[in-house]
Amino acid sequence: PQGILKIPVKQMEKLIYPVGFYRVKARLLHDISREIIQKHQGEVPSTIDELLKFKGVGRKTANLVVSEGYGKPGICVDTHVHRISNRLGLVKTKTPEETERALREKLPKRLWRRINALFVAFGQKHCRPQSPFCSTCKIYRYCNRVGVKTSR
Repeated sequence: PQGILKIPVKQMEKLIYPVGFYRVKARLLHDISREIIQKHQGEVPSTIDELLKFKGVGRKTANLVVSEGYGKPGICVDTHVHRISNRLGLVKTKTPEETERALREKLPKRLWRRINALFVAFGQKHCRPQSPFCSTCKIYRYCNRVGVKTSR
C-alpha cells in the first residue's frame, strides 16, 4: 500500500486505463491503501469478511485476494464463471453471488481456486456470450447449453 500511495492518482489512471471505470478504481486504490496502512498496520487482510469492509471491494475481488494472495480456497465469480456455470447446467442462478454460493456447495474445495482461470479463458476464447463455438467444443456432450440460441 505504501508503494501505491507514491503513485499519483492521475498516473495510476494512465497505468490502469484499459480497466473499466479506471478513474474511480485509481482513486479507490489510494483510499484502500490508506485504510490498509491506518487500520491494518500495512498488511492486506486475509479474510473475505475483512476485505468486504473496504469501499469498492466486492465478493469477486475479495475471493481473488484470498485465493491468489494467501493461497486459501476462494471462488472468484465474474461474468464468465457465472455464464458458463449456468450454461453447462452446473448451477441455476441469477447473480454472480448466487453462483458463488452454489459452486461452493457443489465443488470440492481443491477446485475452487482454479475455476475462475479455467472458465475465464474458456469464456473469452470459446464459450462466448453470443454465438459460442459449440461445433468445436471439447465438452459439448456434457453441456446443457442453457440459454444458447445460436452457436457456431
